[in-house]
Amino acid sequence: MHDDIPLTTGRARRVLDERITPAVHATATPLETAWHELPGEPIPPTEGLQLDFTPYEVGTTWGAAWGTTWFRLTGTVPDAWAGRRIEAVIDLGFDKNMPGFQCEGLVYLADGTPVKSINPRNQWVLVTERAEGGETVELFVEAASNPVLLDYHPFLVTQEGDIETSSPKRLYTSRRMDLAVFESEVHELALDIDVLLELQAELPEGPRRMRILQALDDALDRLDLQHIAETAPDARAALADVLAAPAEASAHTISAVGHAHIDSAWLWPVRETIRKVARTTSTMTELIDQTDDFLYGMSSAQQYAWIKEHRPEVYARVTAAVEAGRFLPIGGMWVESDTVMPTGESIVRQFSQGQRFFEREFGIRPKGVWLPDSFGYSPALPQLMRRAGFEWFFTQKISWNQVNKFPHHTFLWEGIDGSRVFSHFPSMDTYNSRLSGSEVAKASRQFRENRLATGSIAPVGWGDGGGGTTREMTGTAARLADLEGSAKVRWEHPDVFFDRAKAELPNPPVWVGELYLELHRATLTSQHQTKQGNRRSEQLLLEAELWAATAAARTDFAYPYDELDALWQQVLLQQFHDILPGTSIAWVHREAVAKYAETAARLTALIESALSALAGAGDATIVVNPAPFLQAGAPAQGAVLATDVTEPTPVTVTEQDGGWVLANALVRVVVDGSGHVTSAVDLTTGRDAVAAGQVANLLQLHQDFPNMWDAWDVDRYYRNRVEDLVDASSVTADLDERTGVARVVVERAFGDSSVRQEITLAPDSRTLEFDQTTDWHETEKFLKVAFPLDVRAEHTVAETQFGAQKRVTHTNTSWEAAKFETSMHRYVLVSEPGFGVALVNDSIHGFDTTRDAVDGHVTTTVRLSLLRAPRFPDPETDQGVQTHRYGMVIGTDQLGATAAGVVMNASARTVTGGQGFEPLVRVSGDVVLSSVKLADDRSGDLVVRVYEPVGRRGTGGIAVSGDLGRGGFGRGAEVTLLEEPLADASAVDASSFAVDAYEVRTFRFPRVRG
Repeated sequence: MHDDIPLTTGRARRVLDERITPAVHATATPLETAWHELPGEPIPPTEGLQLDFTPYEVGTTWGAAWGTTWFRLTGTVPDAWAGRRIEAVIDLGFDKNMPGFQCEGLVYLADGTPVKSINPRNQWVLVTERAEGGETVELFVEAASNPVLLDYHPFLVTQEGDIETSSPKRLYTSRRMDLAVFESEVHELALDIDVLLELQAELPEGPRRMRILQALDDALDRLDLQHIAETAPDARAALADVLAAPAEASAHTISAVGHAHIDSAWLWPVRETIRKVARTTSTMTELIDQTDDFLYGMSSAQQYAWIKEHRPEVYARVTAAVEAGRFLPIGGMWVESDTVMPTGESIVRQFSQGQRFFEREFGIRPKGVWLPDSFGYSPALPQLMRRAGFEWFFTQKISWNQVNKFPHHTFLWEGIDGSRVFSHFPSMDTYNSRLSGSEVAKASRQFRENRLATGSIAPVGWGDGGGGTTREMTGTAARLADLEGSAKVRWEHPDVFFDRAKAELPNPPVWVGELYLELHRATLTSQHQTKQGNRRSEQLLLEAELWAATAAARTDFAYPYDELDALWQQVLLQQFHDILPGTSIAWVHREAVAKYAETAARLTALIESALSALAGAGDATIVVNPAPFLQAGAPAQGAVLATDVTEPTPVTVTEQDGGWVLANALVRVVVDGSGHVTSAVDLTTGRDAVAAGQVANLLQLHQDFPNMWDAWDVDRYYRNRVEDLVDASSVTADLDERTGVARVVVERAFGDSSVRQEITLAPDSRTLEFDQTTDWHETEKFLKVAFPLDVRAEHTVAETQFGAQKRVTHTNTSWEAAKFETSMHRYVLVSEPGFGVALVNDSIHGFDTTRDAVDGHVTTTVRLSLLRAPRFPDPETDQGVQTHRYGMVIGTDQLGATAAGVVMNASARTVTGGQGFEPLVRVSGDVVLSSVKLADDRSGDLVVRVYEPVGRRGTGGIAVSGDLGRGGFGRGAEVTLLEEPLADASAVDASSFAVDAYEVRTFRFPRVRG
């Protein structure tokens, strides 16, 4: 027998695409259309429905970039359609390959009831399940003309990414606005054929595949192409047997959950995301109503909060679907944040703000952390997840690795402190599955735990820009529930999947340390002002909480719960994984920088108000230190009168060989005539931190044009071309007699840019500081600053949340070689026994390390990543004036690096008042104070968080001071990161407790009223 497979499959595909699919809505009549184009920003639907509309003709262009057009569609159901299901079919000019990335709309009834969204893969709207002849129809469409920025030729430079620079030209041409009969049997036939076509493509040339092909031929022979609707049932009958054949007993099981992965901002601004969430959730609730078993999962409390505020009519439907158990709040975070750059306190607040919202709104506390698309995952996360009460972790982004294939799909992830969290990566390698044959087959074929475990998760739906699951996907899932040759598919809550996976894998494999993404490494540097604003906001939030809690405990100051919550939520939103990493359009980052400035102003006002209450009336100058470490002129986390500050011993500045020597009691630094550091000696050991014959503070400029993903990526070959910026146009030195600080000022020009550096050494400080202002006007360049250090370091130690992570300095394996750009928080340390050097910073996250050797003498070069200049998606990335502050700590260890990093980010401030004051909280032993705040439940209890910073076991203690007769705080008990009791909290004494390496401990002290 001759089997011509391409003939059958080609026939089936053409008939499906050109005859069957169009026949689903073949019987149609045009709707009368009218429109109203808004001149500016969107308006509430209640206003949109009341607009004046003028006639519109389908085929007319509409919608400038970022515009909103309201359409009114009216019509009458023909008498001949009585008893039929009627749908409106609306094509605004869609490209079916770009759901979520172009125009879309939300359909309303005249009374303001939201129906569902329309988008390139979802162009239908239910009008009535059973029509009555002569029935009138009136629909309104709030249509968004979002520009296509990630086109078929991606990463093209465009000014369309900001409403301030976008073109007024209309972008879209409508194609169809019809009332149509929905031919259900034709729709079902289309799904039958599509599922079988995709299934057979993944099968070997055996009996099962051949019988599917024969059934397809038989079905097409029965189908009259001029009478599709009439003959579709007979064609389906020819496919019934092959669709009824059950799956093998050992078939892989896919736990499907509806998904849309709506980026909280990316190639659209936050204001458009709010509408995307409303559009998607309206469609998902409609799909829930139309199905029996479909489950839709959505993370990000922020997105629920948006629709509650801006689209309450949609939120009501979401709430009802949540109560029915069909719409699943998952993830437990405020947003799906970046997890590499935010501080530990920010991650804690992502959890606490998210869980508080879900519990308050729905009485639900998600059990897992759902982060499919963040750009790498900090090794501090397992501990934080567990201490916040989470039971599992889900992502898939590591499947994007450039070089190394991750060895597990279901495993335990162990963090820096030894905590482990049960984790899963979907083996189909996507968070936007449509349950295609190739995806389903891939999930089964490459699942790494096939020997013991039976299944994996599939997030199903169009995503990134929203859209979610379609009825085609739910129809596919129904056919794949139990189908020979395929994995089994069922809609299932992730909690159920994880419970089963844990039972199947009682001894899962373990992955230790960071989940480093071998891609998107440049997200540690792009959009510097966004990162700088985040770092500053994080510190100001903690400072505001500290002084507000202190003032509330000792004075009549009212703790600003509402304002702190609102400010935290704003900062947490901007930690979303396409905002903080610098990968969004210009509009997003312009707004983010403005929001950071607003946040800083509001927090500064809060801080000043609390400090005014604490300092009292008077005109004395008071020095206030928010850091838990000593810094010049201030105690650890307290305040003293400036008159009580010891006068500094000035640093000496002497000229030498055309340069200068800066020296204090601890270090001696030589800066040459070109502004480079040629020597930095630790006077305690006599060791020079700078490698012999080399210079530190060497600015280096690289060509930077990655293969793709401009704002995201830096590819290894960038190192092949480098320009050392050695020439200086001016180098001067002076000594500030008032502060005793020595300063060298260096000015350089290169390309179209210029740099001004102030190199300073303060009395009794081991840190040589660099305050740099760059007027940056380069294109596709990468600016770094190099520090070749005379240290034989086997590892770098880089701060992460509540601790640090070690990375080897060699590249013995492909795993190490892939980490050519890595992350840090406030410091990176390189050391050998007896001597170490740290680089600290106030807003830098990326660095690279090389291990160098001359005649067997090994040194270590660390380079900080300062600025980039990608052209997509923001063609003006980092252009203009940028500031950096960083320092070289000469002769230090990990605790010293921690202290120097904290002090650089939490500088002392001065206020006017009548008295200084003691800290509210003091810690002792081997722990560092992280935060002091009043409890989220507004009980007035005090919450104190500490952590072990250097990776060794030790002890700690917390003491809370009295409050001048106003009452005080009772004995502290350990609580979770969500500030709730532990089962064994009574056994922990806050005044003296043991800590493990990098352990985070949170204590709650009950308020005792005076």
